[in-house]
Amino acid sequence: MSSNIHHAAATGYTATADTYVKGRPDYPPEVSSWLRATLGLGPGKTVLDLGAGTGKFTPRLVDTGATVIAVEPVPAMLAKLAAALPQVRAVAGTATAIPLPDASVDAVVCAQAFHWFASAAALDEILRVLKPGGKLGLVWNLRDAGVPWVARLDAIVNRAEGDTPRYYTGAWRRVFPHAGLTHLQETHFSHAHTGTAEDVLFNRVRSTSFIAALPPQERQRIDEEIGRLIASEPSLRGRSAISVPYATAAFVAQKLA
Repeated sequence: MSSNIHHAAATGYTATADTYVKGRPDYPPEVSSWLRATLGLGPGKTVLDLGAGTGKFTPRLVDTGATVIAVEPVPAMLAKLAAALPQVRAVAGTATAIPLPDASVDAVVCAQAFHWFASAAALDEILRVLKPGGKLGLVWNLRDAGVPWVARLDAIVNRAEGDTPRYYTGAWRRVFPHAGLTHLQETHFSHAHTGTAEDVLFNRVRSTSFIAALPPQERQRIDEEIGRLIASEPSLRGRSAISVPYATAAFVAQKLA
């Protein structure tokens, strides 16, 4: 299965599963309403959390009352999810080899994940497991680079990305439109990730796949650059708690009957 996973994800997420849990932001409360109203999730429904990682988004799906199945290819992340959410069926698999029967789920949700496997083959596999009329939901949490110091933080991170697929490049959009799916509908929400600098800045960056996959001395250099950013920015320097502004982008498409 590892041959089907991008090298940055296979290496970085294996090494950083613990940091991912600490450093990743939660999602705004509006997402819960979106899952119920737009994706139609609730009791009696079954939803697939595809590329579920450590389960950062999975509790939002559980809270709808739907039956949740989580599929994740990186063993270290899947183990974290299974330990934290024993009520969720957690299974190994990829977006092009989903271990579920045809037409078996009412919705597929990819949170912070679709850019990793955006392809016609993945959409065909998603369509296979969706029931007619079922929904595909795509969700991303994004730092708000309209804030100058956030843009500086992003610049530090982006220099190390290499060939890693990322949301902000927009490359994932090229697989749409796709036969069998309606056009994507897009919604945005605003929120903030508040906590210590260690978690919301350092651990968030350390949990980035291609950062975690770097040699130790390069990871240390990035830590030092973030430290200098904090020291130079009055809204960050000396603060016991820091708020990082985020936007959440949510997309939905429906399987045609």
